[in-house]
Amino acid sequence: MTTSRFYCSVALCALLWGSAFPCIKTVYNLWGEVDFFTRWWLAGIRFTLAGALLLLFAHQPMAQLRATPIRYTVGIVLCQCFFQYIFFYLALLYGSGSLCALMTATGSFLWLLLAPLFNRGSWGGWKVWGILTLGSIGVGLAVYAPSDTSVNAPLCILLMLLANLCGTLAILLFGKIRPTMTAKASSGFGLFIGGLGLCLLGSPALPDTPQLFTPPVIGITVYLALVSAISFTVWNDLSTRYPISLLATYRFIIPIAGVILSVLFIPEDHFSLWILLGTIIVALAMYLASKGR
Repeated sequence: MTTSRFYCSVALCALLWGSAFPCIKTVYNLWGEVDFFTRWWLAGIRFTLAGALLLLFAHQPMAQLRATPIRYTVGIVLCQCFFQYIFFYLALLYGSGSLCALMTATGSFLWLLLAPLFNRGSWGGWKVWGILTLGSIGVGLAVYAPSDTSVNAPLCILLMLLANLCGTLAILLFGKIRPTMTAKASSGFGLFIGGLGLCLLGSPALPDTPQLFTPPVIGITVYLALVSAISFTVWNDLSTRYPISLLATYRFIIPIAGVILSVLFIPEDHFSLWILLGTIIVALAMYLASKGR
């Protein structure tokens, strides 16, 4: 993969995942008061559709599934989709889009902490952790908001930590199944089966589907399905080609994109000079991470 293609792939994932924050909050605003079952129903439909699209275009996905140890497949399903997005959608209920975007940055630290346990590697030197700390400072500044309107910020932070832990485990598990399953097939099975599980969890909302899924909500749901299908496949593939320390730093683009897009499309989130300053610091961290690679 060329350098330009690497940057384009990272930017694509960041923009797609970052756009998910305002999209989901927009649906919630359109619905007004929404119970837990409705949230799971939305998530289930989104991921089931995304997984079906990926499996449709994957090469012999069932053959790949049979060749892969079942424990790794189950782990991908539970971590990549089911539990990660139970926590994620709950976090969006209790916190602002900006706060949730900020907490996405913790995934970089979790990735570096857990990777050596899976791959028997090192935890990196002080330069790696220094760059990650610089990036996290930039993200923190970007979402600095003294008048944050989160319903329950501490609970939101805890839920996002759990969501990021699940997502990190899913990426590391993908490294285990890479010899027998492609990124497209593994993401497809993880999203499709996990999405069905979320649909089952949200099934009490099934009778309300005609009222809930108006044309704008249908459009956003289809878009979110495409976000998941494309971004998970691309990022899983990148995780097998590049050092974790490099990707962990570039992962900071995701929360920055989420903050900026949330400010643009969510009425309760507002632009500030902190966003500009934080973005500059994150860009500096990414430059330092890529220097010499």
